[in-house]
Amino acid sequence: MNDIICPNCKKAFKVDEAGFADILKQVRDHRFEEELIERLNIVEKEKESAVKLAEANIKNALQADLAKKETELAEMKSRINNAELEKKLSITEAVNKIEKERDELVGELKSKDTEKQLLETALKEKYATELKTKNDIIKMKDEEIALRKDLKVKLSTKMVGETLEQHCETEFNKLRAAGFQNAYFEKDNDATTGSKGDYIYRESDEAGNEIISVMFEMKNEGDETATKKKNEDFLRELDKDRAEKKCEYAVLVTLLEAENELYNAGIVDVSHKYPKMYVVRPQFFIPMITLLRNASMNSLKYKAELSLVRNQNIDITNFEDNVNKFKEGFAKNYDLASRKFKTAIEEIDKTIDRLQKTKDALLSSENSLRLANNKTEDLTIKRLTRGNPTMTAKFAELPDTDKTIYR
Repeated sequence: MNDIICPNCKKAFKVDEAGFADILKQVRDHRFEEELIERLNIVEKEKESAVKLAEANIKNALQADLAKKETELAEMKSRINNAELEKKLSITEAVNKIEKERDELVGELKSKDTEKQLLETALKEKYATELKTKNDIIKMKDEEIALRKDLKVKLSTKMVGETLEQHCETEFNKLRAAGFQNAYFEKDNDATTGSKGDYIYRESDEAGNEIISVMFEMKNEGDETATKKKNEDFLRELDKDRAEKKCEYAVLVTLLEAENELYNAGIVDVSHKYPKMYVVRPQFFIPMITLLRNASMNSLKYKAELSLVRNQNIDITNFEDNVNKFKEGFAKNYDLASRKFKTAIEEIDKTIDRLQKTKDALLSSENSLRLANNKTEDLTIKRLTRGNPTMTAKFAELPDTDKTIYR
């Protein structure tokens, strides 16, 4: 028998070996249970700590990666915004330049319209003057017809011819002081080449530049003339005289073919046979000079305007060259901006791919954590004591009600 002192009441009592062994067994079983519970608590705490640590590490890694991606995305956005800004600035500059050039072109077009209106006004005045001249010519024609009939009755053939020349010279001299102050109109007395015309008309400007020159030939015959001549019979010789005396125009003033409706209708242009040659009746002598003189004056004016237009065309050509250069420069700038924009888009696509890979990795980590958590939840005493005979035996000795706690 052994004496055992109670730890609570401090009294001694005797216990035989069987009772002592039973008490010792109870103490050991109680201690094993406490140790087992303590171990389970430690394992649970370690599991929670491991899970929290893993979660914290993953969270930190995700936050760092996310911050990095946000930084990259911000840089890409900044690049895109800069590229867009450069593109907008280039477009704005291009548009402003085009609008400026457009306004300049509009101003030039308005100036051209003004010049066109002035030219149309001048042409209208010219046509009005010509119309008045034609009316005067019609009146003079009637008077000349009466004169020609009177001449045919009263004069011989030679006298008629000489009188036609005198008539033309007299008509010219009547207007010389008023309208032909700088003109030369005299008989052609130079027969060194074998032939000569009747009269030469020349006029020059104040600088001595010749404005116009005309070789005149006067032809007439009386009704009593045996051989009737035609106007065409004198055109070749007149053209020769004009060329030899270096005159620009040739005019045949004629009373031949009195019944010919073509010549009686007015001024006849025979330039299809001989260049710059005309056939007129005497009443059209002064109007013919006036028309040719005005045409030459207008020609000088048109030549000056043509020179101005040519200079303006050169300016327009330069403008078109500048526009083409601008288009080429704009195309290069646009191509550069487009390539930069394309590069930015490619970088964004790469960033999206990297983010997608990160997302896939996070999903994979989440799946691994889920499996680890499932394994932790499936942790039981039976699995912990598997392969450990001592722990298996101790666990088998527990009451059935206690075993359910650890299953």
